[in-house]
Amino acid sequence: MAEGTTVTSDERTGAPAEATGKGLSARGVTLSYGGVPVVRELSLDLPHGGLTMIIGPNGCGKSTLVKALARAIKPDAGTILLNGTDLRAYRGRAVAREVALLPQSPLAPEGISVRGLVRRGRYPHHTLLRQWSPEDDTAIAFALERTGLTELAEARVGELSGGQRQRVWIAMVLAQQTELLLLDEPTTFLDIAHQYELLELCAELHREGRTIVAVLHDLNQAARFASHLVVMHEGRVVAEGPPAEVLTAGLVGEVFGLPCDIVPDPRTSTPMVVPHAAAHRDRVRG
Repeated sequence: MAEGTTVTSDERTGAPAEATGKGLSARGVTLSYGGVPVVRELSLDLPHGGLTMIIGPNGCGKSTLVKALARAIKPDAGTILLNGTDLRAYRGRAVAREVALLPQSPLAPEGISVRGLVRRGRYPHHTLLRQWSPEDDTAIAFALERTGLTELAEARVGELSGGQRQRVWIAMVLAQQTELLLLDEPTTFLDIAHQYELLELCAELHREGRTIVAVLHDLNQAARFASHLVVMHEGRVVAEGPPAEVLTAGLVGEVFGLPCDIVPDPRTSTPMVVPHAAAHRDRVRG
């Protein structure tokens, strides 16, 4: 901080008012589980207003990074910046008013209704002086409508299909009314039709101005929907940028151990991974 700089507090977030940059960034971040580093000295700028997909092999640190970006875990070293300010400078609920996190395989309380779960997305906006208001009802109605759940609002979450349940969780994070959504493997356990339905919803939200960061396993889905692709390997970012520039046969072979061709998707012209035949893969590995 420059000498003589006067720092005041932003009343909405509790963060220093000198913050200028928009979006999330990581600077030299190291993250560990049980003392074992999972992410090592990682630096990354996530484009404000982008639809960023994070891909990489299992165990490379994708989910760990997303948790740190939401302040769900603390870095061992380095800094996470939100809108140009150290994430640690924000007050407790202030982070949840800026960033919404949908973790892997969230569990709903037994017997809770769709509306009841979506209501929880409004908790970060409540204080002792500000309790439930018409603004909360409007936010919930919007989230239910946007995810196609209005007619299921009184249904029990536990009685819904997997695709419907995942839409309820998306509705909950939409009800938070944050500009930034972090989704950790949101298509896990969904059948193929519901996977694309969910990703189309993410694309629509992105076009409407949301910044979205999602961890995905499917390379072709990531390439089709992302405006920005981040590739991780062994706890580090090894490539990032537009999918057409990042997703190459050489990168897929090196990072995922999968010999392949990259061809244009016949529907979208985005990069599409076509794996080589199993016999050829065996020869390459041999």
